[in-house]
Amino acid sequence: MEEMEQIIFEIISNGGNAKGLAYEAIMEAEKGNYEKADELLVEADAYLKTAHQVQTNLIQEEAAGKNHDVTVLFVHAQDHLMTSMEVRSLADYFIKLNKRVNELENK
Repeated sequence: MEEMEQIIFEIISNGGNAKGLAYEAIMEAEKGNYEKADELLVEADAYLKTAHQVQTNLIQEEAAGKNHDVTVLFVHAQDHLMTSMEVRSLADYFIKLNKRVNELENK
C-alpha cells in the first residue's frame, strides 16, 4: 500500500471509530447512563484528534509545496472525517436533550 493510501485509511479508520463511539454515547444517554456516555465521548474525541492531526499534516505539507493527488478515496476520507465531527457535535446536543427529557419525566 502506498504512503498516501495509508494516510487516507488512517483518517477513515479514526473518523469511523469516533463516529461509532459518538453514536454509542447517544444510545447510553437514552438509557440514562450519562457517565458512560461521557466516557465514550472522551474516547471519540481522542480518535477525532488523531484523524484531524493527520489531516493537518497533509495541509501543512501542501502549504510547504508537497502536493498530493486528490483521489476519490481521499475525498471519501475527508467526507468521512467531516461527518464524524458533525455526529460528535450532535451527540452533545442529543445527550443534553436526553437529560432534559429524563428530568421532566421524573418530576
